[in-house]
Amino acid sequence: MKTLNTRLDNAIKKLYTAFHNNTLHPECCKQCAVGNILDNSDSWKHFSDEHGSTKLNYVGRVNEAFGKRFNGYTPSELLQIEVTFLKACGYQLPIHYKNTKPDTPTDKDVLFNGLQAVIEFLCKLDNNLNVMDYTKIFDKIKCDFIEKSPVK
Repeated sequence: MKTLNTRLDNAIKKLYTAFHNNTLHPECCKQCAVGNILDNSDSWKHFSDEHGSTKLNYVGRVNEAFGKRFNGYTPSELLQIEVTFLKACGYQLPIHYKNTKPDTPTDKDVLFNGLQAVIEFLCKLDNNLNVMDYTKIFDKIKCDFIEKSPVK
């Protein structure tokens, strides 16, 4: 589904492609949600001192203060995207060897939960309807069915 927002469309396309190409991995800075949005770059990891934190460090605050954007997203938005992804995948944050995590982080169900949560978050971030909300499809089908049903 295309939206009127280029950064949202690009992010969704990259995440969807990564999911289907098995190149979405929550524990890899280049293959996580943000890594994929940033064209498999890990430069974003320098915006925080802990993976899974929304607290900007010095580098993150400087980039934010100068208005830097990375594929359309500010450093704080990127950290929020990553936290959304990791939480939905079942991680206790910040990521630490003592904290809980999914047994199989690359399980398709785990990744789909993360993908769905991130896309919902990205849509909210851009004031867009959630493109993953399938309930509207069923509402439309129900209305079409009712309209075409013979009255008894």
